[in-house]
Amino acid sequence: MDINKVNKVANILSDKSQKIAIITHVNPDGDAIGSSLGLFNFLLQSGYLNTSVITPNDYASFLKWMPGNDHIIIASKNYEIASKNIIEADIIFCLDFNDPQRTDILEKLLKKSKGKTILIDHHPQPVDGFNYTFSYVDASSTAEIIFKFLQSIDKNNINKNIAACLYAGIITDTGSFSYGCNNPETFMISAELVKKGINPENVNRLVYNTYSVNRIKLLGYCLSERLTVINEYNTAYICLTEKDLERFNHQEGDTEGIVNYALSIRNIDLAALFIEKKDSVKISFRSLGNIDVNYFARKYFNGGGHVKAAGGNYYDTISKTIEYFKSVLAEFSKNNLTITEKLKP
Repeated sequence: MDINKVNKVANILSDKSQKIAIITHVNPDGDAIGSSLGLFNFLLQSGYLNTSVITPNDYASFLKWMPGNDHIIIASKNYEIASKNIIEADIIFCLDFNDPQRTDILEKLLKKSKGKTILIDHHPQPVDGFNYTFSYVDASSTAEIIFKFLQSIDKNNINKNIAACLYAGIITDTGSFSYGCNNPETFMISAELVKKGINPENVNRLVYNTYSVNRIKLLGYCLSERLTVINEYNTAYICLTEKDLERFNHQEGDTEGIVNYALSIRNIDLAALFIEKKDSVKISFRSLGNIDVNYFARKYFNGGGHVKAAGGNYYDTISKTIEYFKSVLAEFSKNNLTITEKLKP
């Protein structure tokens, strides 16, 4: 953590009457919500009473237990209020995204606002244009960076509610410490959060064991009817059509984590989940070993993310998208080169 930069941010935070907005990316995940609410609770407790959290759209119900959730403004439902808060903000914290394009309907508002922008993120290759940037690719999550940031501001002001949000952000972005989480600092930070009085078992239950019946049935359908294995390329994928989602009364977050089941198959190193939307196909990628799905998603699917977890979009039918995906895999098999070797930037 760049202490000089932290001190500059602390200086611009000296006036507690300022209006502060915290925004995150479209389709917010556990890290986006956890880091945003962790920062929100910290600022509120520190006396910054004109602070708001704004998401571009709604998010999974299993994230809505976090302290402060009732204060989140969902722009797709309350655009006028979201717009007013962003345009009038003196300071805007931009969490868990590396490009304003990732904020969807908030992008124009972010660019229009005169407020100072502070980016805190762990995705590779952040774009320029923010007043202050805290970008640490080696961090497990944005929640981990937020913890270090808050410690630098006032380490005595991190309470149990803040810790619960940040811990949720860490476990969701690391798959409960299973996604290449080899940095001892992540575990030490998690231990510090536990010391604040949180119950890790309870947080895990709230995140992973409160699914609806329809969500469980959808998962069973994915594995029994929609899973395809391509042994030639050590790849597995799951595809879901709009009709599939309607059949199981799909709600925001119901497909979260399903791609990981494809990756759990023996000898599978690359997994994908294809979800049909009205005008495009949303894709999630996961990988093992040295396969860089961030590079893969950026190059072929208008997306990006992390080395082992990324996403993208393809603007065609779901059948054409899968055909294209298979053609890309075939390209990597040429000259007896492995997918891993070809995917390195």
